[in-house]
Amino acid sequence: MGSLRTRTPNTRGSIASPAHVPLSSHSVPDFSSSSSEDKFYDAGAASNTSLMKHFIDPSGPSATRSISDKGDALKRPDAGGESLELSVRSADMADVKCYPFDDNDDAGEDEPVEVQTSVIAHLLSQVRLDMDLSKVALPTFILERRSLLEMYADFFAHPNLFVGITEQPGPRERMVQVVKWYLSAFHAGRKSSVAKKPYNPILGEVFYCHWDLPLEAEEAAQPTDTVSDGPLPWSSSPNSVCFLAEQVSHHPPVSAFYAECFSKKMQFNAHIWTKSKFLGTSIGVHNIGQGCVSCLEHDEHYVLTFPSGYGRSILLVPWLELGGDCKISCSKSGYSANIVFHTKPFLGSKKHRVTAEVFAPNDKKPFCSVKGEWNGVMYATWASGESSLFIDTKKMEIVKKKVRKVEHQQEYESRCLWKDVTLNLKLKYTDAATEAKQRLEEKQRADAQERTQNEQQWETRHFHKVGESWVYDEALLKRLASQRH
Repeated sequence: MGSLRTRTPNTRGSIASPAHVPLSSHSVPDFSSSSSEDKFYDAGAASNTSLMKHFIDPSGPSATRSISDKGDALKRPDAGGESLELSVRSADMADVKCYPFDDNDDAGEDEPVEVQTSVIAHLLSQVRLDMDLSKVALPTFILERRSLLEMYADFFAHPNLFVGITEQPGPRERMVQVVKWYLSAFHAGRKSSVAKKPYNPILGEVFYCHWDLPLEAEEAAQPTDTVSDGPLPWSSSPNSVCFLAEQVSHHPPVSAFYAECFSKKMQFNAHIWTKSKFLGTSIGVHNIGQGCVSCLEHDEHYVLTFPSGYGRSILLVPWLELGGDCKISCSKSGYSANIVFHTKPFLGSKKHRVTAEVFAPNDKKPFCSVKGEWNGVMYATWASGESSLFIDTKKMEIVKKKVRKVEHQQEYESRCLWKDVTLNLKLKYTDAATEAKQRLEEKQRADAQERTQNEQQWETRHFHKVGESWVYDEALLKRLASQRH
């Protein structure tokens, strides 16, 4: 599979040729937790300026592709026509009162992880310090019962904060709102105090969902046009925040995702690929990639980077922390923000600390400084000396995403694809879950080998590659530009 290459955008249609985006060659830090000197990892070294060109140029693939309920647009390539049967104990199926893929199944999983001596010994026998964990078969019982693609959707668990960016009166306020949305976007992704690992998406896997924004009384009383060319045809409300994600590459494992709100003329495009390492008593996951928030009515594009993640105390009760330096910048307005996720030192200090500084154009002193915990309360101190509550994640309602039922999904949609693994994990049938997971992995290897033998290249569904970035084919910016012409 390492010999396969993702097709280039030029094979799909004319597209502008933006500058190459240089990505940093940084590796995951070599320490299992931060030292007493508070050394932090810099996750924001890539070029923001060159990446922004990918999102503000409406040119792209000429062929419009939509998602049909019949699945014609989802065949990439032939999946072989073989469905994966549920491998659960049939005698117990009558006891399953709730099919485990409804919209409420992404609630917290607070049951403790049973760490078995034999499993730990097996895991440690495979790893060495600094080893890339993509080469290690991790035990199934640590899985989180959802795909990494679905986990990325939780960036928009507070859709009101996201769409609120464009509603601010000026660029200064909009940058502050971007920082507020960004800092609120991480706590919702954790369903449990115990760190678990989401499924590694397979090549071609996709995930779709949306959130309905609350409407004012006047808006609710008036009929609204539907968005027929939006990312999710079955969610055609212009007041929805629609989200789609796709695993666009296997080596490296790149996930691309896109969100938009048509009524607010906002979109978000991002790509992340993860690089994991074994760090002794911890696992480090470096998130390589960038995202771009676009406020189209203001012609502003905010480029941002992501922190690294760490699974601590993996031999006891695992817990998650974030670490690294991140940056948000808008080239048009000149406003920027530096954000640091602090890893806990060996001695003292609190967990989950985050600090942020927001700068006006050409200023070296921030006009707003934020301190607190990314999964708790954060306070802002302004240039005037005034302090105020910035975010209280413990009191913020997490808006449930809406996902089509599994029986209405295509084979390569995340919840349908992993349904065997998910149901067996829910029923605590670890062996059956492991077998279902292995079947998926073996099928992926067989498909890759077949493509190699037939000299076929993988074709993505919704994204095309531009330099080192992955851009959604039919972004709102491109659709609006075509309407004007």
